[in-house]
Amino acid sequence: MKFEIELSFVTCVSSTDVLNRRLLSSPCFSERRTPLVAYFNAESAAFAFNSSVEANSSCRPEQWLVWVHEDVFLPSNWDTVFKEKLQNAMELWPTLAVVGVYGMLGFGQTSRPIGCVLDRGQAIGERSCLPSTVDSLDEMLFAVRMDTGLKLDPALKFDFYATDIVLQAKEKGFQAAVVDAYCEHWSATQQSGPQPVSLAERIKTSARVFEKKWANALPITTSCFQISKPGDVAAYIDSLPTR
Repeated sequence: MKFEIELSFVTCVSSTDVLNRRLLSSPCFSERRTPLVAYFNAESAAFAFNSSVEANSSCRPEQWLVWVHEDVFLPSNWDTVFKEKLQNAMELWPTLAVVGVYGMLGFGQTSRPIGCVLDRGQAIGERSCLPSTVDSLDEMLFAVRMDTGLKLDPALKFDFYATDIVLQAKEKGFQAAVVDAYCEHWSATQQSGPQPVSLAERIKTSARVFEKKWANALPITTSCFQISKPGDVAAYIDSLPTR
């Protein structure tokens, strides 16, 4: 049965300048046709996302909550395109509950990046196979069907929470996918070279929680890490230079 999909958006803000230059300059927000809730100084992505879910007293199957980073730009008519692609994907997979724009399919050396995104000026992902089910999602943007009861894990703070909700969905009998909804991600995090010690320690802390929680689901390949056993993320990060 078809119904009109309803989208609402939520984000966490660390820089009002980035928010204004990127996300809020997206036509669907600058033209004020799509609802967006922004949380400042949130203690975790989960705090913002879950608060938005809990604020909706009557979640329905047609309602989807979109988590999006403040440094993402959505091109003209993105919301309309996303709803169309989401509707098509739901016809293929009726138990679909989590949908993103970039993720990974498979594990280890055979894993494939799925999606169509401009990331820091570089095109990433495989577009030809879209839509596609995936085994993990990137945190830049994903949507969750609000009547499923799925929520983000606050213990993960600001890392691994997208793949975590994919695994939560699968554990409950739902599916996760990536659809063809091109957008731009302008992260300030460097793709190579020394990373801030604070960032490295934050990721390692969240990784310990994630790896312990999903030890029975390993191996898992995310958009940043290959995890075969607990401790893999910390070992990898410790091998990199920091500043």
